[in-house]
Amino acid sequence: MKKIVILAAAILGTAALLSGCAGKKEGPAAAETTKAESSSAETTKAQDTSSAASEKDTFTVGFDQDFPPMGFVGDNGEYTGFDLDLAKEVADRLGKKFVAQPIAWDAKDMELESGNIDCIWNGFTINGREDGYTWTKPYMANRQVFVVAKDSGIKTLADLSGKVVEVQADSSAEAALKDNDTLAKTFKTLQTTPDYNTAFMDLEMGAVNCVAMDEIVAAYQIQQRKSDFVILDEALAAEEYGVGFKKGNDGLRDKVQEQLEAMAADGTLKTVSEKWFGKDVTTIGK
Repeated sequence: MKKIVILAAAILGTAALLSGCAGKKEGPAAAETTKAESSSAETTKAQDTSSAASEKDTFTVGFDQDFPPMGFVGDNGEYTGFDLDLAKEVADRLGKKFVAQPIAWDAKDMELESGNIDCIWNGFTINGREDGYTWTKPYMANRQVFVVAKDSGIKTLADLSGKVVEVQADSSAEAALKDNDTLAKTFKTLQTTPDYNTAFMDLEMGAVNCVAMDEIVAAYQIQQRKSDFVILDEALAAEEYGVGFKKGNDGLRDKVQEQLEAMAADGTLKTVSEKWFGKDVTTIGK
C-alpha cells in the first residue's frame, strides 16, 4: 500500500512539473512575446482613449485667457477671440457643446494629459513641438517679433544689446531665444512673465526695453492700446499655428481637421478672420 501511495505522488508531481514547463516560456522568445503583448496593450489603450475623446458630448478647448485676439476676456466678461470663434464653430458642426477652458500656459501639457481639456487651441505654435502632440494641419502663419517703444532708439536686433527683454513663460518666443543663444546672450536680461498683458504694462512703465512675442498678437495689442509701440523689421523666427491634441488622439483630430477644411471651402474661415484682422490670414486651402 505504501509503495502505491509513493508511486501516485511521484506521478502527480511529474504531471505538475510537465504542466508548469508547458505553461512557462523562457529566454529571448518569451521576452519578445511579452514585449509584443505590452505594445499591443498600449496601442489598444491609446485607441480606446482616442475613441472615447472623439465621442464625448463636449469639446473642451484649453486657451490662455490673456492672449488677445486669439483668446481673452472681452469687455462683457465673456471669453472671446479668433481661435475661440473657430473652435466654437467646429464644436457646433460636430454636434458638441463648446467649453472654453482657460489654463495657465506653463501647465498646458498637464491639463491635456489629465483629460481636463481635449485640445490646445490658442495661437499654438507647431514648430519645435511637432513630436509632442497630435496636430491638425497649420491654419495660420505667424512670426516671433520684438516690440519696443517708438522713441526707444532700438531699430535693429543689434540695438537690443544690453537691454532687458521679456517673454511669456514657456512661449514660442522663449523657445526661439533659447535656440538663438547668440542673440540672447547680448541682452542685459531675458526675463519671463505669466502673460503678455503684464509684459505690455512692463513695457509701458519702462520696466523692460522690449517684449518678444507673436506678431499677430503684438499687432492687435498695439492697435487696441493705441500705444506708441513698434514692431522691429527683423523677426526672431517664422512659424505656423495648429490645434494640438494629446499624442495619439487621431480620432478627434481628424474630425476637427475635416471641419476646418469644410469651413475654408465655404468661406467661414475667411469671414471669422476678417472680423478679427480685417483680412483673411488663414492658410488652409491656400
